[in-house]
Amino acid sequence: MLQIQGFVFNFASENTYIIYNENKNAWLFDPGNMNEQETRVIENFIAENGLKIEKIILTHAHIDHVLGLQWAFDTYKVPVLMHRDDKEVLDMFQISGMRFGMELNHINVDIEYIDEGDELDFEGQKFKVYHVPGHSPGSVIYHNENQKFMISGDVLFEGSIGRTDLYKGNYEQLIEGIKTKLFVLDTDTQVFSGHGNPTKIGFEKQHNPFLK
Repeated sequence: MLQIQGFVFNFASENTYIIYNENKNAWLFDPGNMNEQETRVIENFIAENGLKIEKIILTHAHIDHVLGLQWAFDTYKVPVLMHRDDKEVLDMFQISGMRFGMELNHINVDIEYIDEGDELDFEGQKFKVYHVPGHSPGSVIYHNENQKFMISGDVLFEGSIGRTDLYKGNYEQLIEGIKTKLFVLDTDTQVFSGHGNPTKIGFEKQHNPFLK
C-alpha cells in the first residue's frame, strides 16, 4: 500500500509529493523547496520516516516545480525522470528565475527520459505515464490504477486547468489531452495536483467549467 505525503512550497504554493511504501522506499515528485526552511521540512520527514529516495520524478519543469531539484539530485544521487519535451523548459531555469528577481544557478542533473505509454514499477505498483501537453510541452501524468490515484502536475486542478499562456502552451491541446486520457479513467480516481487540493476525476467531469 502506497502512502502519499504532500508539501506546499515556494512563492507559487506548489505541491511537492513523496510516495512511499511499507519497505520505506520512496519517490520524490516535483521538488519545489526553495530555501533552507522548506528543505529542512522535507529532509525531516524523510529522516523521521526512515525513507530511501529511489527516484526523483518531474511532472514538468516549470520553475516552481524544480526549485529544489538540484538539492534533491545532489542529496539522493538518483536520476531525474522527465519527458524530453520539457528539457528546453528546464534549461530556461535561470532565465525564469530572473523574471521573479532570483539569481539561480543552472541545473545540472542526470536525466532519464520517459514517454507516453511507459510504465514505472514501484515494487509491484505500476504507474502509467500519459503525455498531456498544453500547460508545458512535456507535461506528464503518473497514474496508479491499482490505488486509483494520479500525480497530475499542472494539467488538471480542482475546478480548473493549467495555464496555457506560458511558453509553448496550447489550450486546445490541453483540453483534448484531459478529455481523451484522463476523463476515460475511473471516476473515483484521485487527482493530486501541482497546486491546491486533491480532487477526483468524476467531480471534474461534472463540475469543472473548462471541461463542460
